[in-house]
Amino acid sequence: MSHEPTARRNLFAELGQLSLEMRFESDKRMTFTVVNGGGLVPDGHTETVAVTSQEVRPEVFLTSWKEESGAFVTHLEDVERGRVYSRITLPDGSPIALTGTIKPLD
Repeated sequence: MSHEPTARRNLFAELGQLSLEMRFESDKRMTFTVVNGGGLVPDGHTETVAVTSQEVRPEVFLTSWKEESGAFVTHLEDVERGRVYSRITLPDGSPIALTGTIKPLD
Protein backbone atom coordinates (compact mmCIF):
# COMPACT_ATOMS: atom_id res chain seq x y z
CA MET A 1 0.00 0.00 0.00
CA SER A 2 1.16 3.48 -0.73
CA HIS A 3 1.94 5.95 2.05
CA GLU A 4 -0.12 8.69 0.40
CA PRO A 5 -2.99 6.83 -1.26
CA THR A 6 -5.19 9.89 -1.84
CA ALA A 7 -2.54 12.38 -2.88
CA ARG A 8 -3.25 14.00 -6.25
CA ARG A 9 -6.39 11.91 -6.69
CA ASN A 10 -9.36 13.58 -8.39
CA LEU A 11 -12.73 11.85 -8.18
CA PHE A 12 -16.35 12.45 -9.15
CA ALA A 13 -19.00 10.94 -6.85
CA GLU A 14 -22.63 10.58 -7.93
CA LEU A 15 -24.77 9.77 -4.89
CA GLY A 16 -28.27 10.02 -6.31
CA GLN A 17 -29.48 13.42 -5.08
CA LEU A 18 -25.93 14.60 -4.34
CA SER A 19 -22.93 14.77 -6.67
CA LEU A 20 -19.50 16.26 -6.05
CA GLU A 21 -15.98 16.59 -7.35
CA MET A 22 -13.24 15.70 -4.88
CA ARG A 23 -9.68 16.89 -5.44
CA PHE A 24 -7.11 15.51 -3.01
CA GLU A 25 -4.21 17.91 -2.62
CA SER A 26 -2.39 15.57 -0.23
CA ASP A 27 -3.18 12.61 1.99
CA LYS A 28 -4.52 15.07 4.60
CA ARG A 29 -6.28 17.75 2.54
CA MET A 30 -9.10 17.71 -0.02
CA THR A 31 -11.19 20.34 -1.80
CA PHE A 32 -14.69 19.32 -2.79
CA THR A 33 -17.14 21.12 -5.05
CA VAL A 34 -20.84 20.29 -4.95
CA VAL A 35 -22.11 19.87 -8.51
CA ASN A 36 -25.66 19.01 -7.43
CA GLY A 37 -26.57 19.50 -3.79
CA GLY A 38 -29.98 17.87 -4.00
CA GLY A 39 -31.34 20.23 -1.37
CA LEU A 40 -28.69 19.18 1.15
CA VAL A 41 -26.00 21.68 0.13
CA PRO A 42 -26.09 24.62 -2.30
CA ASP A 43 -24.97 23.77 -5.84
CA GLY A 44 -21.45 25.08 -6.43
CA HIS A 45 -20.46 25.02 -2.74
CA THR A 46 -16.69 24.57 -2.50
CA GLU A 47 -14.78 23.78 0.65
CA THR A 48 -11.29 22.61 1.59
CA VAL A 49 -11.26 20.12 4.45
CA ALA A 50 -8.81 18.07 6.47
CA VAL A 51 -9.28 14.38 5.66
CA THR A 52 -8.22 11.08 7.06
CA SER A 53 -7.92 8.32 4.51
CA GLN A 54 -6.86 4.70 4.67
CA GLU A 55 -6.31 2.41 1.74
CA VAL A 56 -8.26 -0.76 2.56
CA ARG A 57 -6.95 -2.59 -0.48
CA PRO A 58 -5.68 -1.31 -3.82
CA GLU A 59 -8.17 1.26 -5.20
CA VAL A 60 -10.46 1.05 -2.13
CA PHE A 61 -10.29 3.89 0.41
CA LEU A 62 -12.02 4.72 3.69
CA THR A 63 -12.10 8.53 3.82
CA SER A 64 -13.66 10.89 6.35
CA TRP A 65 -13.86 14.61 7.05
CA LYS A 66 -15.74 17.28 8.98
CA GLU A 67 -17.29 20.18 7.07
CA GLU A 68 -17.58 23.83 8.16
CA SER A 69 -21.30 23.24 8.73
CA GLY A 70 -20.44 20.64 11.37
CA ALA A 71 -21.49 17.69 9.20
CA PHE A 72 -19.32 14.56 9.44
CA VAL A 73 -18.83 12.54 6.25
CA THR A 74 -17.40 9.05 5.79
CA HIS A 75 -16.93 7.43 2.37
CA LEU A 76 -15.98 3.93 1.41
CA GLU A 77 -14.63 4.62 -2.09
CA ASP A 78 -14.23 1.54 -4.28
CA VAL A 79 -12.64 3.14 -7.33
CA GLU A 80 -11.89 -0.24 -8.90
CA ARG A 81 -15.60 -1.18 -8.99
CA GLY A 82 -16.87 2.38 -9.38
CA ARG A 83 -18.94 2.36 -6.16
CA VAL A 84 -19.08 4.78 -3.23
CA TYR A 85 -20.89 4.33 0.08
CA SER A 86 -21.42 7.57 1.99
CA ARG A 87 -22.52 8.07 5.59
CA ILE A 88 -23.23 11.63 6.65
CA THR A 89 -24.11 12.88 10.11
CA LEU A 90 -25.71 16.31 9.85
CA PRO A 91 -24.99 19.01 12.45
CA ASP A 92 -28.30 18.20 14.22
CA GLY A 93 -27.23 14.53 14.52
CA SER A 94 -29.49 13.24 11.73
CA PRO A 95 -27.88 10.42 9.73
CA ILE A 96 -27.98 10.09 5.96
CA ALA A 97 -26.87 7.01 4.02
CA LEU A 98 -26.17 7.38 0.30
CA THR A 99 -24.81 4.91 -2.25
CA GLY A 100 -23.66 5.67 -5.75
CA THR A 101 -20.89 5.67 -8.28
CA ILE A 102 -17.39 7.09 -8.24
CA LYS A 103 -14.89 7.59 -11.03
CA PRO A 104 -11.59 9.37 -11.62
CA LEU A 105 -11.90 12.91 -13.01
CA ASP A 106 -8.55 12.88 -14.78
